[in-house]
Amino acid sequence: MRSITVVGASLAGLSTVRALRTDGYDGEIVVVGEERHTPYDRPPLSKDFLKGGLDAAALSLGDPEEYEDLDVQWLLGERAVRLDPGARTVTLAGGRHVRTHGVVIATGAAARTLPGTDGLAGVHTLRTLDDALALRADLTNGRPRLVVIGAGFIGAEVASTARGLGLDVTVVEALGIPLERQLGREMGLVCSSLHTDHGVRLLCGTGVAGLVGEGRVTGVRLADGQVLPADVVVVGVGVRPATDWLAGSGVPVDDGVVCDAGCATGVPGVVAVGDVARCPHPFTGRHARIEHWSNAGEQAKTAARTLLTGVSAPASPTAPYFWSDQYGVRIQLAGYVAPGAEPEVVEGDLDSRSFTAVYRREGTPVAVLSLNQPKFFNRLRRTLVPAVPAAAH
Repeated sequence: MRSITVVGASLAGLSTVRALRTDGYDGEIVVVGEERHTPYDRPPLSKDFLKGGLDAAALSLGDPEEYEDLDVQWLLGERAVRLDPGARTVTLAGGRHVRTHGVVIATGAAARTLPGTDGLAGVHTLRTLDDALALRADLTNGRPRLVVIGAGFIGAEVASTARGLGLDVTVVEALGIPLERQLGREMGLVCSSLHTDHGVRLLCGTGVAGLVGEGRVTGVRLADGQVLPADVVVVGVGVRPATDWLAGSGVPVDDGVVCDAGCATGVPGVVAVGDVARCPHPFTGRHARIEHWSNAGEQAKTAARTLLTGVSAPASPTAPYFWSDQYGVRIQLAGYVAPGAEPEVVEGDLDSRSFTAVYRREGTPVAVLSLNQPKFFNRLRRTLVPAVPAAAH
C-alpha cells in the first residue's frame, strides 16, 4: 500500500495517521479536511474556549514539528464528495481526484439543525471551531437571553458556560428526563438538576414548534404555543453522521459507516474510525457509534492495523469513557448503562453533587458514574465487566 488518504482532519483522523506511522507505514499519507483548520480539540469548544479562556491556537492537537515528522500532505478546506474504491479515487468538491490505495473514513458527524432556521441570525449549532467563534461573539455582545434546545451534554455545557457569563438561560428538552438514555432515570434527574441549582430554567417534556423572528431570532415557540423570548438560540438536538459522500461507493451505511470490530467496512482497503464508525464494541456488545473523545484514539490504532495488514484487527476491550464539565462539576461515566442496570451510590451523596455510583446488572458492575470524585472513579472503572461481545457484522 503506497498511499493512504484519510478523509477527515479530526482527532480520529490524526490519531490514525499517528498509528500508521507508529506501525511502520512509510508511504504517502494525504489528509482531506472540509474545515480550513488543522486538527483541533473539540471538548473545550463548549467550555473554556466559548467563554474566552482559550484562543484557537491552544486547541491544536499537533504542532508543525510533529506534522513535519508525520510527513502528511494536508488538503484543508476541501470536501470529499465521492469515493470510488474500484478506481481507487476520492473526488473533492472542486473536481480534483485523489488517487489512493487505502482510505480511512474519519468524517465524523454534523450537528442537526431545526427546519426553517437557515439565514436567521442568532441561531447556532456547536460542532466546529467556526461554530464556537460565531456563538462566542453572540454570547459576549450584550444579548442577555439564551435559549438552549436540547439538554444533552453539549447543550448542558453551553448552558453552564453562558450562565457563567451572566446570561439568562433557559434549557428546553423534549424528553421528560434529560440524559435518561445515557444515565438512567435516577442519575439523569440528578445531573439535570445542576441546571436549576445554578439558576437556569429547565423545561422538560416540552417540544419546540419553531422559532420567532425576522432576520434575527426573537423567541422560541413551544409546542403548547408559549413563546420564550430569546436573543440567542443554541440547537443541541444531536448529530447526523457525515456519510452522504459515500453514496454509490459500496461502503455499507446505516446510522454511520457499518464496520466490523476491527473498523473494516467490507470494502477492501477502506476502514472507518471515530464518530462516523458504527462498530460492534467488545465491551458493550452493541453495534453503535461511540461519540467519545477517548474512543477516537483507541479505534485509530485498530483501524491502522486492519488497513495495513488486510486482516481485521482485534479491538480494545476498554470500557467506553466520557466526561462533561458543567457548573464546576466534572461528570465522568465509564462502561455501558445497559437496560436493567441499577445504580448504587458507593461514595459520597447525591445532595452534595459529589458522589460515585456503580451500575450493576444481575449483580455485575457494568458502569460507574462519578461527580467530582475522579480518583475514586478511576479506581472503580477498572472493576467493570464487559457484556457478551457482539458478533462481527
